[in-house]
Amino acid sequence: MTRQAQRGQRVLVVRCPAWPPGDAPDRAAGPGPAARPAGQAGSAGTAGQAVPDARAFEQVIDAAERFSPRIEVLRPGICAFGARGPARYFGGEDELGRLVAEAVTRLGFDCGVGIADGMFAALLASRDGLASVLIVPPGGTAAYLAPRAVTVLGEPELADLLARLGIRTLGEFAALPASEVANRFGPPGVLGHRLARGLDPRPPAARPPEADLTARIEFDPPLDRAEQVVFAAKALAGQLHDRLSAAGLTCVRIRVEVARSDGSEITRLWRHDGLLSDLAVAERVRWQLDGWPGAGDRGGDPVDDGGGTGGVVALRLIPDQLVHAQGRQLGLWGDAAISDRVARAAIRVQAMLGHDAVRQPVLVGGRSPAEQGLLVPFGEVARPARPAGRPWPGRIPAPAPSTVYPVPRQAMVTDQAGALVTVTGRGLVSADPARLSVDGGRPLAVTAWTGPWPVTERWWDPEHACRKARFQLVAADGSAWLAVVSDGRWLIEASYD
Repeated sequence: MTRQAQRGQRVLVVRCPAWPPGDAPDRAAGPGPAARPAGQAGSAGTAGQAVPDARAFEQVIDAAERFSPRIEVLRPGICAFGARGPARYFGGEDELGRLVAEAVTRLGFDCGVGIADGMFAALLASRDGLASVLIVPPGGTAAYLAPRAVTVLGEPELADLLARLGIRTLGEFAALPASEVANRFGPPGVLGHRLARGLDPRPPAARPPEADLTARIEFDPPLDRAEQVVFAAKALAGQLHDRLSAAGLTCVRIRVEVARSDGSEITRLWRHDGLLSDLAVAERVRWQLDGWPGAGDRGGDPVDDGGGTGGVVALRLIPDQLVHAQGRQLGLWGDAAISDRVARAAIRVQAMLGHDAVRQPVLVGGRSPAEQGLLVPFGEVARPARPAGRPWPGRIPAPAPSTVYPVPRQAMVTDQAGALVTVTGRGLVSADPARLSVDGGRPLAVTAWTGPWPVTERWWDPEHACRKARFQLVAADGSAWLAVVSDGRWLIEASYD
């Protein structure tokens, strides 16, 4: 057991659900590869969602700084600080948690406050104590974690493997010998095993390095656009990683300092267990710029709000918490290397054409295939208004279609007598589909079909309300289609390979 765990290091986490994590679990204190941070509110990939931006979360950080000057930001929506000293000053952990929760709720945000031994347990406690304060007693972290499913570790592959071996809870996982875990599950298993036992994700470094590993860059003339600073941050993070690798270290907490020409400066601590990739560091710089008072919209002027405050003149990345590097195991076929090359190429294109020029698909919630895909700028993960993990009554069953048409294709579905097939308000089909014509083409015999799946959408909104029914149709030529009928009109939404 580490000296920190023996002393019972206490951590307080503030979680605001107004900034949801999207599809990714909270991995700020968990094992696994560097997860890309949850996407930025207000970006092109998150339009239409009612999620506050990073500037609003600065109010929460300011409220937390009244209780501790050293705040760690895990992502917009979650911040943390050491609870031992503040608890003594404010009259105990119960009183501290209550005061912090009150300070945040006075700003108009709901929050959960969790206090426990270590960041991982405090994160879970803040989720369990949403809209309240949950305190895990000192020394009780292992018992608090024991009944939880292994999926909370944030490693789907490890959780799936453990479940297949009959290990379904953290308590069962923690009971395994550490040496056997290392041999069988590798570095992800070792980190997860430490968390399951209530220990820190990694042992702390034996001593701080003697050399200054800070990566810094100065801008002359000052930069006045967020994209320029973020692009510089990507390159600067690469230099920092090279220095850490040469020293045999990795960074789990980094301090980002941004200064502008009017003399003002904003400093934030960002935590993420595992390697903070170049993209992850740059994204945190973006959040920090968005949180600066007077910041404009993303991609616009991040530091000058029209009052002549000036641009960014310096950027510093300071490794704040270092641990011994344990290496990373690459995929058998070099998948990680390929991903790195793709990421570097995408970054170059973004630098030349803009941040929104390169986009990647993200799975979101919805009933139709067109609603379940969202394009977001590369390097961001969207926090959609429709999360994919929630139930969606009326959604088409698996398998998903291979091609989704941006504009549905016109179709005609008739019965044996040549009459148009219709669906009643009770979901009854007028007759079996017999022939299908797509875009006015030659009618083909329907050899198999299933449905209908009736859907009533936005019944509360007269302007956008609609009723429709979906079918899966297979034609005589082997083609398979996802069709929809509404008000007697047939359309093809997607096709299957």
